[in-house]
Amino acid sequence: MNRTETVNRIEYVVCCVGAFAEKFNISNAEAYAYLNKHGAVNFLIDCYAAEHTLSIDNAVEDMMSICLKRGGSL
Repeated sequence: MNRTETVNRIEYVVCCVGAFAEKFNISNAEAYAYLNKHGAVNFLIDCYAAEHTLSIDNAVEDMMSICLKRGGSL
């Protein structure tokens, strides 16, 4: 993976975490901790090729599904 792709992935994850935080009215740090704990951050990184082609709202929905399947409760 080259530097540009790495930066794109980081920016995408940051954007998705921010959108998740906004949807649930929590801080970015709380959103990141929750998403990381329940595997949604790794999901975004691993599935970046497909996920980044969808809307951010779709990504938030996917992250919610991943977290709920892995014990999350938001």
